[in-house]
Amino acid sequence: MAPYAHHVLVCVGSYCSPDRRGRGLYAQLAQLLQREGLLFGPNRVKRGETPCLGVCEGGPIVVVYPEGVWYANVTPALLERIVTEHLRDGRVVEEAVFHRALQGDRAEGPRR
Repeated sequence: MAPYAHHVLVCVGSYCSPDRRGRGLYAQLAQLLQREGLLFGPNRVKRGETPCLGVCEGGPIVVVYPEGVWYANVTPALLERIVTEHLRDGRVVEEAVFHRALQGDRAEGPRR
């Protein structure tokens, strides 16, 4: 199987997103990845949903690997920026980052 350029996790749990906004973002992500041509080829992106990322404040949370970038309070507009700026163009949306899981050679847990 060919490798993915990125793996995006969307928290769809009811603690950080009781109004189910995470589920809506997960569905929107598929549409955005298709629109931007990121479902196939060398820059393809794998998406996944998770019931909990261990951060129950500031949801919905979206995490992008391999960079280990955690985005909080993700809205549909911010998700579109994450897809176009970060995933397609390679520029992290710095003002929306609340944590970087991989710093140096050491993994760290999220800030609470």
